[in-house]
Amino acid sequence: MKKENKKIHFKKVDRFSTPWADFKEKKHGDYVKSGEDNRFPNYLIDLYNKSSIHAACINAVKEAIIGGGLTANVDVYLDRANKYESWNELFDKIAIDYYLHGGFAIETIWSLDRSRIAEYYHIDFSHIRPAEKDHRGRIPGYYICDDWKAYTKASDDKVHYLPALDQDKKQDQPSQLFVTSFYRPGQQYFPLPSYNGALKVIELDTAIDNFHVNNINNGLAPSLAITTFMNGSDDDVAAVQAMLESNYGGTDNAGSLVYMDVDSPENAPKIEPIPQNGADGYYTAINDLSMQKILTAHRITSPMMLGIKESGQLGGRDEVIDAFLLWQNTVITPLQQDLLKDLEYLLSINYADVVLGVETKKLFEDGTEEEEVITSVEVTDQEDDNMQNDNSIL
Repeated sequence: MKKENKKIHFKKVDRFSTPWADFKEKKHGDYVKSGEDNRFPNYLIDLYNKSSIHAACINAVKEAIIGGGLTANVDVYLDRANKYESWNELFDKIAIDYYLHGGFAIETIWSLDRSRIAEYYHIDFSHIRPAEKDHRGRIPGYYICDDWKAYTKASDDKVHYLPALDQDKKQDQPSQLFVTSFYRPGQQYFPLPSYNGALKVIELDTAIDNFHVNNINNGLAPSLAITTFMNGSDDDVAAVQAMLESNYGGTDNAGSLVYMDVDSPENAPKIEPIPQNGADGYYTAINDLSMQKILTAHRITSPMMLGIKESGQLGGRDEVIDAFLLWQNTVITPLQQDLLKDLEYLLSINYADVVLGVETKKLFEDGTEEEEVITSVEVTDQEDDNMQNDNSIL
């Protein structure tokens, strides 16, 4: 008697591993790549778009930086950055680039007589790649493309080149690019954001969300093990699997009745629940840990500053005020002053006496507020009074 050939069907579950984000600089022909795949800036944007906690932190920093908007000792200085935008509209884009990527870029277009800069345009920082430094260690210019890939060549039609801002070369270079960035030890061309050390944790936050979404949408998979004894062909097994997934998978089928018809009790499938082993508590703990580390990376000492109330936390108004004062003085004000110095340099080419500031609200420990203007340098009360008097005359 011929022995029947029994078949065993199983499905392989691949292990997933995510590499550390590659931010290494690598020369590629005429320019320098950002990461092995040349898309590290896009990776930062993806994390910003996918992690709710991370996005809330970045948005909070950006809104705090721009405050009530830019001010100038002469109001007309800020009326027009280009024919489409005012300087305050440009400032909004610059602020988020500076914090998200660690730098920003402004295209400067000189007037026909080269006596002044006629227009300033924001260039998305993720679009630029620097040319290799010259013998003086200076970056001579930047390549611009809105869709970089690992193999993109500087000679491609979609890649454009702008020389770095240099007033001595304005006669031959009517359009130039001003780029500024955070200094980071070990990086020669590209900045790294201040929260760079938390990138893995931010990835973890997005992975936790993805896990729970898939866990719900594929509700059949993590909770039940179904074994059939029909010894069917590959096509038979695939048909049964497709039937189960279409009828009982997903959130719309939660709680539905499972009905199967077989030819004999011996061929009935074996359905067993898979114990969760405390997975819910595990992922809750991981979620709390990742949130705290993300907040720490952004130097936000109290989640209540973002409107997040933790269970069992008794802190209130005093805690938020203390946390905000620390954050304002150690994070926001230095960022504002760095940006103001760069913008004053750009505007000083047209207006030698320009003095910029950012309108903000000064918060005191007793909870009271008053209007304040942050400038690029620390000023004494007397100097501040003199500036206000000068403004009143203007």
